[in-house]
Parts: sequence; structure tokens; C-alpha cells
Amino acid sequence: MVPTLTADAVAVETQSTVDFPALGSGVATHTRNRGAARPAAGGAMRDAGNERNTVAEHDTVVVRIDARDPISEAGVRMQLRARSEIRVARVGEPAAVVVAVTDTVDEEATRWLRGLHRADGLPVVLVSGQVDGRALSALVEAGVRGVLRRHEATADRLVTAVRAAAAGHGDLPPELLRQLLDHLAGLNRQVLSPRGYSFTGLTERERTVLQLLADGLSTREVALRLSYSERTIKTVIQDLTLRLQLRNRTQAVAYALRNGWI
Repeated sequence: MVPTLTADAVAVETQSTVDFPALGSGVATHTRNRGAARPAAGGAMRDAGNERNTVAEHDTVVVRIDARDPISEAGVRMQLRARSEIRVARVGEPAAVVVAVTDTVDEEATRWLRGLHRADGLPVVLVSGQVDGRALSALVEAGVRGVLRRHEATADRLVTAVRAAAAGHGDLPPELLRQLLDHLAGLNRQVLSPRGYSFTGLTERERTVLQLLADGLSTREVALRLSYSERTIKTVIQDLTLRLQLRNRTQAVAYALRNGWI
């Protein structure tokens, strides 16, 4: 069996975790002997900047299974049937995680996965016979937060991946994680950096302007510091707020600070 990488394992190895934005818009878990746990305010899991819902050891995670063939779906159901940590949702019942099963990951399968994620905003745990690391970034964009090859999808591994996804973490085989990181590094080096951008979506000038605004400088003072006209700085701020769908420069600074951009 190929070893896998969980969020806890990464924390031990590198003192960091594979975290994704919290997803979902429904009941995240059910608590044994204590009734159903309430969803977070607004019906969504809270992100790390607020009070993200966590999955306690005594919580049962409700999942929905979607497979591209009935035999695969039956196999996953059988694996999870005896596990008290996971319960398959009844018809019409809200779930916290979608377990998706497919033989191969191609363009059509990626569209299918994106549809599963967007339907309810839930994180997806993918079980697939073949997974190409080069397609992993597209899978992440499609809402996939855990990947298991079919031969690895034991009951224990399914439980680990589902609970990680419900808690807002990722669960990827180590070689796929390495390929994803290599792909992102290449994207940054070959595509973003030559155009003056980074993964934050900010140019170096935008990041500098936000940093100076956060330091308390006025628009005029920022312009003098950077040897630009005040009109240029106002245009930078306006473009930034429009692109990020923010109201004003104060909100833009707060947004950048909250996301660790400055």
C-alpha cells in the first residue's frame, strides 16, 4: 500500500499543515448521544480567520456518495457501513462531505467534480483508479480536498480523508502533493512573476501601496514616497478594490492583512 499524507502527518514532518479554505453549507457533523450539532452561523463552515468548525472525536460526519457507476458506489458504502465515525446521508439529508468515485480523471470527470462541489459548496473526497499529478491543481479548483487511489480506499483511509475534509484540511498522497507543489512553483516562476504578479493576485506595486496605507500614510504621502502622482495611487487603489469586490481602501487594507498578503 502506498503511504499517504494527512494533515497531521504534515504537521509532524514540516511543522505546517495542508489547509484549505473551509467549505460547505449544511450540517457538518452529527454528535453521538447529544443530538445533531448546529451548523455555523449563516449555514457555512467558518474559516480560520473566524471560528472554523472542527470535527471532534465523538462527532459523526455525514457524507454523500456520488459514483459514476453503481458498483463503485456500493463498494464505498460497504467500506463505510461498519464505521461509526461516518454516516451516509439519507435522501434529502444535508451532508458535510461528498465522496466521489470515478475510474479516471479527465476533463469530463473534472467538470463532474466541479458540479458536485458547487451544488452545495461541499468539499469533495475523490476515489479514483488513476490520478495524474498534473491535473491536481484543476481538481483542487473543482473542490477536491482529499484524493485516494482506489486500491488505497480502505475504510480507515476513507474515514481519515473524510474527517480531514470536514475539518477544512487536505489529504493527498505524498507524491501527488510534491507534484502539486512543483506545478505551483513552476506557475509562479514561468507565468506570474514575469507579469509582476504573485499567487495573491497582487502586483508588487499594489502590495507596496497597501503596506504603506496599513502603516498609516495618506494617499498623497504614498504618492510622494513612491514617486508617483496622487492620481496614479488612487487608480491603483480603485483597481484593487474593484477586482477584490471591496468597498474602499480601508477594507482593502483589512482584507490584505487578514489574508497575510502584507
